[in-house]
Amino acid sequence: MAAITASAVKALRERTGLPLMDCKKALVESDGDQDGAIEKLKERGLKKLKDRSDRSTEFGGFGLYVGVDKSAGALVELKCESAPVTKNEDFLQLAQDLARQLATGPGAASADELLAQPSPSQKGMSLDDQKNDLFNRIREVFNVGTMVRFEGATGGYIHPGSTVVGVLLQVEGGNDAAVRDVAMHVAAMNPSVLNIDDVAPEVVDQERAALRAAALAEGKPEKIVDKMVEGRLKNFFAESVLNEQVFVKAEDGKQSVGKYAAENGMKIVRFHRAVLGQS
Repeated sequence: MAAITASAVKALRERTGLPLMDCKKALVESDGDQDGAIEKLKERGLKKLKDRSDRSTEFGGFGLYVGVDKSAGALVELKCESAPVTKNEDFLQLAQDLARQLATGPGAASADELLAQPSPSQKGMSLDDQKNDLFNRIREVFNVGTMVRFEGATGGYIHPGSTVVGVLLQVEGGNDAAVRDVAMHVAAMNPSVLNIDDVAPEVVDQERAALRAAALAEGKPEKIVDKMVEGRLKNFFAESVLNEQVFVKAEDGKQSVGKYAAENGMKIVRFHRAVLGQS
């Protein structure tokens, strides 16, 4: 049996990031062969992952790949077990790699389908290999949640904090800064739909009926109630429709998102707002 030196153990630790005792045990089992020891460590890690696969993943973040000069953009949710791991550089890299591959690759209908694809940053590894390698070093379960891909020019925004929100926008025209500002607005104001026409007719009818009943209860003359209701409906749309909402960065406190977009030569095509853990 080959002698297992301290330098060999240290070298294996530097390659894997795993504890020294785990590295030494793997080297002993592989008779000092570094590559063989790595395979042993991977096998052991996959067994531990299987045993822990039902653990709760309530923390995490979003990977985002966007640009008005790109052919597609993507937003991918990556969940983990604890808050400190969300700041880990390798965790952040995996989230970004997931989003990049979803946007630039053939697409994916499920997390498993995406994870089977090549990692953009780790040559010779799949995204699943990258995820399992991260588990092997950190000993936390990672799960892929929300996955959104939009064709064409895109922008996005990730809002950190106690509630992590990720936003992906598809646009025509505009520039990266303007799209990001609108995405930030979406994160903060949580619009329901893009345009007034996107509001379900039954929802508008219900709101109109409620406003009419309220106006009559206020003692307003019935002959002017309908005009009042239509005026108040504008306030309803301004609360829930993205293009009608007052832009959060409006200098005059009045400019709508739609007008801000138009001023920047941009048309908003669609958006997706995701909240961590709510996929």
